[in-house]
Amino acid sequence: MNPHIIPTPDQENSAERSNLRIDVREKRLINCHQVDVNQLMPLKYKWAWEHYLNGCANHWMPTEVPMHKDIETWRSSKLSSDERLVIMRNLGFFATAESLVGNNLVLAIFRHVTNAECRQYLLRQAFEEAIHTHTFLYVVESLGLDEREIFNMYREIPSIAEKDAFEMRLTKSILDPDFSTETTEGAQTFLRNLIGYYLIMEGVFFYTGFVMVLSFHRRNLMTGIGEQFQYILRDETIHLNFGIDLINGIRHENPELWTEAFQQSILEDVRQAVELEIAYAEDCLPRGLLGLSGELFREYVQFIADRRLERIGLSAQYRSSNPFPWMSETMDLTKEKNFFETRVTEYQTSGTLNWD
Repeated sequence: MNPHIIPTPDQENSAERSNLRIDVREKRLINCHQVDVNQLMPLKYKWAWEHYLNGCANHWMPTEVPMHKDIETWRSSKLSSDERLVIMRNLGFFATAESLVGNNLVLAIFRHVTNAECRQYLLRQAFEEAIHTHTFLYVVESLGLDEREIFNMYREIPSIAEKDAFEMRLTKSILDPDFSTETTEGAQTFLRNLIGYYLIMEGVFFYTGFVMVLSFHRRNLMTGIGEQFQYILRDETIHLNFGIDLINGIRHENPELWTEAFQQSILEDVRQAVELEIAYAEDCLPRGLLGLSGELFREYVQFIADRRLERIGLSAQYRSSNPFPWMSETMDLTKEKNFFETRVTEYQTSGTLNWD
């Protein structure tokens, strides 16, 4: 443009738009410096956008699920003391674990993932973590449980405290204001955090609890909690799939991170997590219940740990079989079946708004 000619507003806007254009080849999952705005287009990582759309399609709220049958069951003598222990222990673990995941997403992961479509999904996931935390508060209030007992289990129950401490160690370094992924060491630390939260927390630690609680649902007990756990399971399945795609994408773009020593450190993390989860299962089931035992959970935890490792290119460590094949059937149930065949309350989200 001739420097002696004053550009029109349209010409200035056109120039600004051209400067904002991002070549899809310049997009990176980490260490891309063009993150002043979340520039979605052009989409490079279509898998991230698909996960975002899947998350939106699975939207739900805990207060839409009736709890009257659960309240009746909890106040009756239908549940043994061991069954009550299983429910209480799982409420205690999930009530704080979901907030740990949410904090890690908002305070750590979002800051260092530099791709817009991935950030779009992370925003959706953070909202879902808030819904999950809301769920446990809703259950505790519905059943009239002691809130302090449930929400302090992460301090007072060793098998829960040790799992939470394991995860918090993985977050500590990347919460440092001076932390950066621009060095190999920093990028490996960040990748280890992603594996710890997506692969281990959401992919291993959560699934034991899903089996325990959904086993009640299969027996037509605590069906309100069971229905909410079904929705959480579907959310977590999408979280896990997104996390694995993100981990594999970073591996692909930064192959120098995936050293033999780093792979061995990940295997050690997983082995430690498996033992922590087996100890938690045994703590929840000191005498076993119908169809559930500590030994079965040892096999199950090892089975799902192998599946997670294989999805990020690492070899299976245990070669155990799946003692709970019915979990696949649970995940295959459609959201519409639950909402339109079993729900008895009206959808009132819009009705809660006050425009005065």
